Parts: sequence; C-alpha cells; structure tokens
Amino acid sequence: MVLVIENSIQKVVQAQNSDCQLDCRALVAELGSKIKEITSLSRLEGTQKELNIALSKYAKVLEKSFNADIANAYRHVDMDASTVNQIIACHFYRQGVFEVGDCFVNEAMGPDSVNMIKSPYIEMYQIIEAMRNQNLVPALKWASSNSSRMKENGSDLELKLHRMQFVEILQRGSRDEALRYARTHLAPFASSHMAEIQKLMGCLLWAGRLEQSPYPDVLSLANWDKLAEEVARQFCSLLGQSYESPLSVTVSAGFQVLPQFLKYLTVSGKKEEWQTTKHLPVPVELDDELQFHSIFVCPVSKDQASDDNPPMLMKCGHVLCKQSIMRMSKNLSKSFKCPYCPSDIDANQYCSLPVKLRRSV
Repeated sequence: MVLVIENSIQKVVQAQNSDCQLDCRALVAELGSKIKEITSLSRLEGTQKELNIALSKYAKVLEKSFNADIANAYRHVDMDASTVNQIIACHFYRQGVFEVGDCFVNEAMGPDSVNMIKSPYIEMYQIIEAMRNQNLVPALKWASSNSSRMKENGSDLELKLHRMQFVEILQRGSRDEALRYARTHLAPFASSHMAEIQKLMGCLLWAGRLEQSPYPDVLSLANWDKLAEEVARQFCSLLGQSYESPLSVTVSAGFQVLPQFLKYLTVSGKKEEWQTTKHLPVPVELDDELQFHSIFVCPVSKDQASDDNPPMLMKCGHVLCKQSIMRMSKNLSKSFKCPYCPSDIDANQYCSLPVKLRRSV
C-alpha cells in the first residue's frame, strides 16, 4: 500500500516539474481502486470483529483473575493473640529487619519482650554477616560452643567450617600454617571423614594456587552461601525452631490453596457448611516443600488416616483406610469389589501399610 501511494506522489511531482496538466480526479480514482484491491473492506471488518470479541472477553478474564473476594474463604478460628504476635515478631527478626521487629514488639507485646525474642537472632545475623565478608571466626566460636549439641543432631557443620578455614589459609600460600591448623582442628574428624581429610591433605601440594589443582571446587563462592545457609539452619534448629519462618510457610500454603477454596465455594454455595466442616471438602495439593508429614487420605471416605484408622494395602495393590474396608465388607463378613479395579477383595486379605509409605501412596 505504501508503494502505491508513493507512486501516486511521484506522478504528481513529475507533472509539476514538467508543467504538464494532471488529471487529479483520475489519479485519485486510480489510487482508490488500487487500495481497495490491496485491502478490501471485508478484511478490515473481519479484523475489527475479532478485536471486538477479544476486548469483550478481556474484562471477564480480568474480573476472574483479580477481583476474587477472598473473604468468602475466611473461617473464624479462635487463636491466641500473644502466640500470633510472637510468630510475627520472630518472622521480622529472622528476616533481619530488626527495626521493624522492635516497632512491632513495642506496640503489640510491650518493650520487655524485645530482648527475649530478639537476642538469639542478633547473634545469628552477626555470624552470617561476618561470613558474607569471608570471616569465619564468629561462626567457628559458635560451632565450638555448640559442638556436642550438633553432634547429637548428626550435623557435620563444625567440620565444614574448619574445612573452609583450612582452604582460606592454604589459598594465602601458608602451607605450614594450614598443616598446623589441620592437625589441631581437622584431625578429630579423621575417623569418620577420612576421605574428606585426605582430599584436603592433597590440597597442601597446591598452596597458593588451588585454582590449578584437581580440586578447584573448594574455591567456589557458592560454598560460602551454602555454608551460611547451613549455619542459619542449624542455629534455628538449636533454638527449637524451623529454618523456614512459620509465617512465610503459612502464607505460601494459603496462596496455593486459596483459589481452590474460592472455586469450591463459588460452585457449591455452601458458605455456612464451610464454617463448621472438620475435613476439607476438596483435595488440596501442595508443593513438596510444604508437606511435612506422612499423610494418606482415604479415596472412599475422604478421611485422613490415623492410628485408629490406618491405611490398609489390599491384594490388588490399592489402598483404603481400615474403616472404609470394615464398612464395605460389613465388618469383614463378606468380600467386596475394589472401588478402583474389578478385583474381588477378600475382607481378611489386607495388611497394614507402614507409616513411612503413607505419603507416597
């Protein structure tokens, strides 16, 4: 289309330069006919129709995605306010935002509670901050004072810290100093970590040039990040707390299941029943990092397995809870069909499923 218009303009310019008379009406008519040949009115109308349809659906899509009333899924649960406040305060402190945490605690819990909740996390962040500057001294002191407790937990964090310090000394070219450090701090771990100690002894031959050795991975900066994360994890463990903030875990889980709850309530309209139900009315799938217990939900009764109602493995390979089997077999008095396959199940031929397998079923 652009080429057609340019040709028409060129004809006008040539006519002006040669002082020739130009039939403007004929030129405009010719231009109009060529444009109609290139882009017909029907094609323009078709494109406009498609655009109108898409625009008419856009508002509904936006409303469905962003205008959900999450209050529909709200359930009134009596919770201890002091416990909730402590969870929020610990979340702020474990995230390192101490000023926000202080402000919250002063307003919600009183100034006397600040030091009690805050002090453990101050020590943790001092250690982590030092490690970000590649200073292991605070971490080594803390690990030494908590060595016995970490051994009870099966942690080898103290060895990893000494290994990192050994590598730092060796990379500075101080082979004799590194050897003395190994004899003092690494030798106690030789009986249980001989392969690791042997690898570090091999590094002695490459003092000051470990990047050229067969073990260049010991110099990776990622090792510092992993070690700092493990220190934080062990620190929280010794405090009797999880590494992940309970508040963060709760919000993450709620973010995943909220759309399913809203959809169920919209379709069923059972808002009153939702406030009193003891079991989830719909199956809820969470990511693996949000699953903390071995859980089996009976596909027939929708009840969660328990010690009184354990999962039972039938001869066909499918699993039901014991109460469902008892109900379907009339208290083990007759056989029944498996609800998932055509197998006839002898009510007395099933076995209790080990607890460790419940999550994978």
